[in-house]
Amino acid sequence: MRIPDWTSEQLAQPKELVDAILARRGGELLNLDKALLWSEPVASGWNVYMRNVRTGMSTSRKLCELGICTVALLTGADYEYHHHAPDYLKAGGTQIELDALKRVVAANPADGVNDAAFDDMAKWVVQFASQMTLRVKVDEVLFRQLQSRLNNTEIVELTTVIAAYNMVARMLVALEIMPEEK
Repeated sequence: MRIPDWTSEQLAQPKELVDAILARRGGELLNLDKALLWSEPVASGWNVYMRNVRTGMSTSRKLCELGICTVALLTGADYEYHHHAPDYLKAGGTQIELDALKRVVAANPADGVNDAAFDDMAKWVVQFASQMTLRVKVDEVLFRQLQSRLNNTEIVELTTVIAAYNMVARMLVALEIMPEEK
């Protein structure tokens, strides 16, 4: 990491903030947390916002994790992929799909996805995440395809997840945050 890991000895943070992050993380700070805790407002806001993005959405977890993995691969955020590929599998995705995603991302998925490992919805999510990440602007035809299968809440939530994990990726890559060693 380009900055040292945060410790309470170097910069005291409110106990309730650190405890809230520890509770969300299952009792252990991740490397990302050790960067965010250098700023109380960033760490506090991040913890609440990302908790809602991760656990408060009604949209298919599998589709959300596919969007996150797409963002991770497109941006070179190895840390993000390391943490979310297993979540994609837990949400019902397959290793065959993750392998296909790597192939698809190596091509130009913003222009379309043509891999038999994915159904139409998965293809659209990968293309949607790619367009949001690489172009920002999303093609009208693609957006209408998503609307044909997702309601307004699902559209907003999927868009939020992809946007949020673009934010995460930019922090991870800029600060060179690496996956935790086990």
